[in-house]
Amino acid sequence: MKRFYKLAEVAEVSGGFAVHLDGRCVKTPAGRKLEVPFRALAEAMAVEWREQGEEIKPKSMPMTQLVSTALDRVGPERATILDQLTRFSDTDLLCYRAEAPQDLVARQTGQWQPLLDWAAEAIGARLVVTTGVIAVDQPAGAVAALAARLDGYDDWRLTAAQATCAAAGSLVLALALVEGRLDGERTYALSQLDETFQIEQWGEDAEAADRRAALRRDILAAERLLALAV
Repeated sequence: MKRFYKLAEVAEVSGGFAVHLDGRCVKTPAGRKLEVPFRALAEAMAVEWREQGEEIKPKSMPMTQLVSTALDRVGPERATILDQLTRFSDTDLLCYRAEAPQDLVARQTGQWQPLLDWAAEAIGARLVVTTGVIAVDQPAGAVAALAARLDGYDDWRLTAAQATCAAAGSLVLALALVEGRLDGERTYALSQLDETFQIEQWGEDAEAADRRAALRRDILAAERLLALAV
């Protein structure tokens, strides 16, 4: 899309703060006004719009994308989002371990297990660990504890959790980021533990590097949303 505006500014409105382009409020893909209750978050979105060149590139506007998701999907479809996130517990990356080589097994145990222990102690969700690729059914009590924890999040934290879970492949890592147990870089590193091990053995091609960079950007964007939505 061609850039169609000159000025991108933050305007104070009854619902908080909106991003205006040449005096008109930006709309989300679903047609909602791009308004948030946090000035810092609105300012971050305005900067994204301000920094666009002749072509508008949505992928270069992570805060705008995350806020649009929060307004268009997470808020209106909260029950569905909660259900989708909770289902990730059955395929959580941290619960699926290698049988060999021993160096990888040790790395997974040493770096992933502390997060599962944290989930058990802090959330009451003691998840089962397995080897292989066949999905394991997690205990009902653990799943219920995860669901309750997620339900306590506001829409902004739930949006960050959803984005992180999708990028990291782990609900536990998403919860740890949202709750300050991990920062974004560590969350990304733990989500890429297997891939990093393989790269150390065989190297990395350009396509894989691009994919990893995109996942890192998504996780760091979720972390930034958490910092701004306060």
